Amino acid sequence: MLAVAAACLAVSATPSLDKVEQTARLRYDDAVVERVRQWRAALSRMQDKPEAEQLRDTNDFFNRQVQFLDDHIVWQQKDYWATPLETLAKRAGDCEDFVIAKYLSLRQLGVADEKLRLIYVRAKIGGERSSLTQAHMVLGYFETPTSEPLVLDNLVGDIQPASRRTDLFPVFSFNSSGLWVAGATTAAARPGERLSRWRDLIARLRDEGFEQ
Repeated sequence: MLAVAAACLAVSATPSLDKVEQTARLRYDDAVVERVRQWRAALSRMQDKPEAEQLRDTNDFFNRQVQFLDDHIVWQQKDYWATPLETLAKRAGDCEDFVIAKYLSLRQLGVADEKLRLIYVRAKIGGERSSLTQAHMVLGYFETPTSEPLVLDNLVGDIQPASRRTDLFPVFSFNSSGLWVAGATTAAARPGERLSRWRDLIARLRDEGFEQ
């Protein structure tokens, strides 16, 4: 009983996800609803922690809960950006889905948007001497506007500063406020103006009841 009561308290501590859980109940089975409740409980446990611990715990939660699979396997599409609810329902996703879930979770916890960027990179594969790269996405955290970013990645378990991720070559980055070409200090555009998949994602988040 104590464990059940604690879980209920944890869920009620994140009321802005009430509508998302209601959507899960309408669209999915009990197993998916339970995953949403586990997500909410995890966010509740992180609520009063320092940001460094929120980053670590959020990164760990999704890296453990979600299996990496390409979109053509999960969604039968070449490129699909899933909401956190869709990712938890499938319990699988590609790099964009991991990043979106982590980004929105940290925003729920109150981490400022300007501290977070979804970063498209070319990732070196096959070792240091390899010239092969593939498209990848990671989440960057900037403690201050001039700080070296920390990198949250579904392929590397621990959070590392960007200088240690010599396998990654940034292409562009964005958050809800702007889009930056690699190396630029000012935003080139708003993400909704350039990224149709971002516009589609925001529409589906609203439809699910997600409050940003």
